[in-house]
Amino acid sequence: MDMIMDIVKEPSALAFWLGLLVVVLVAVWLAVPKSARAQIREMPESRAEVQLSYAPVVRSVAPAVVNVYSRRVVREFTSPFANDPLFERFFGLGFRGPQERQSQSLGSGVIVSSDGIIVTNNHVIAGGEEITVALADRREYDAVVILADERTDIAVLRIDPGNEELPVVRFHNSDELQVGDLVLALGNPFGVGQTVTSGIVSALARTQVGVSDYQFFIQTDAAINPGNSGGALVTLDGGLVGINTAIFSRSGGSIGIGFAIPANMVRLVVESAIEGTPIVRPWIGVSTQPVTSDLAEGLNLDRPAGALINQIFDDGPAARGGLQIGDVILKFAGFDIVDPSGLRYRIGTQRPGSSVEIEFLREGRTRTVELELAEPPEDPPRSITQMAGRNPFEGATVANLSPAFNEENGIDSMLAGVVIIGMQRGTTAWRLRLQAGDIVREVNGTPITYVEDLERATSRQQGRWDVTYERQGQTFSFSVRG
Repeated sequence: MDMIMDIVKEPSALAFWLGLLVVVLVAVWLAVPKSARAQIREMPESRAEVQLSYAPVVRSVAPAVVNVYSRRVVREFTSPFANDPLFERFFGLGFRGPQERQSQSLGSGVIVSSDGIIVTNNHVIAGGEEITVALADRREYDAVVILADERTDIAVLRIDPGNEELPVVRFHNSDELQVGDLVLALGNPFGVGQTVTSGIVSALARTQVGVSDYQFFIQTDAAINPGNSGGALVTLDGGLVGINTAIFSRSGGSIGIGFAIPANMVRLVVESAIEGTPIVRPWIGVSTQPVTSDLAEGLNLDRPAGALINQIFDDGPAARGGLQIGDVILKFAGFDIVDPSGLRYRIGTQRPGSSVEIEFLREGRTRTVELELAEPPEDPPRSITQMAGRNPFEGATVANLSPAFNEENGIDSMLAGVVIIGMQRGTTAWRLRLQAGDIVREVNGTPITYVEDLERATSRQQGRWDVTYERQGQTFSFSVRG
């Protein structure tokens, strides 16, 4: 106590001790991590800084995540008695005309180009007659669809912001993701407004989801709910690694199993939309099947993996490269292939004309080959034709199958023959319950390979028609009188 009083009485001593205190405080301040002493948050520069807050990432990304509203008019035929014929007969109300109502769907989207290019899910805008995009600052714009790809469930929209440059989220290489990486999901769940949830990458290369033709999804436990579809899945450096598209749920709400379309697939669709060119996916000319445990044992594989070639297209890229039926594709462009869906995705993220290395197993030995990917050929030409005349196919629209036609429509590229692609109600084909997707195999014992064969086989009146067709891999037959 006496020492303190002496210091107070001696100005020079007081100044010394105050200066020493300032030096100590500054040293302590500098010793504290920057992330802990920052009052105004900045974009994180290290994992340690990330642990403090996600706010800098959200502040960077959120302005580029939008709400997407799709509206259409639904016409319904209604009755005050639920179309009960007994009540209508007694009360004489008869049939009530069509009633119109507005149907609206809500989803999310991501601005990927500052001039107004937005990516969302195709199922968000499918059938929409009016599409509105609401920015994070609540400004609204009418949007037009410049490309809708049902097969990947991706749609690309355009709005006109005038001379303003909109905020964007840049694409990130989704192949760099690892299980356990932290991610954020941004969207508008249940229409409550823009919402951010956090989680990790739970799994990669999920191929049994059943959402699109290209079964290859990023799985995350970040909460994703209805309305999040089309929103952004981003890494902690603000890069877009996926478009949220589906959840696994028995209740309709999030239970921690959400799926996102990888950004590398999304980017190809967006680039095609911006260039104004149709999406042309490469083709190698094979059909494959999964490797089961029994097959793996017979092939001397230590585990079931890869895609087993069971058909090969003559003079296709795979045939020219020396691949054969029975080969098991293990790697494509350096990526492990777990099943045929994974192979399909890896092919779909390449461009026609590019060369890739394929690692495959043949007779117990691992080999490699380099293939040049090609556009699927339209051979034979599709020859779309509407059938007429007194025959079982009257009212059906048919076409020739080919690798190009099959690829466009999500059909096995190795299928050949004549396929029904449309049907008019009330016609003979409709009454016989033929369906789009049925492949005509024989008419009155005559094999049908091309549309011309079908036209020739039905050009004359017959007393009896015997028809054989294929539906979803099964063969059916029927006979009718002419």
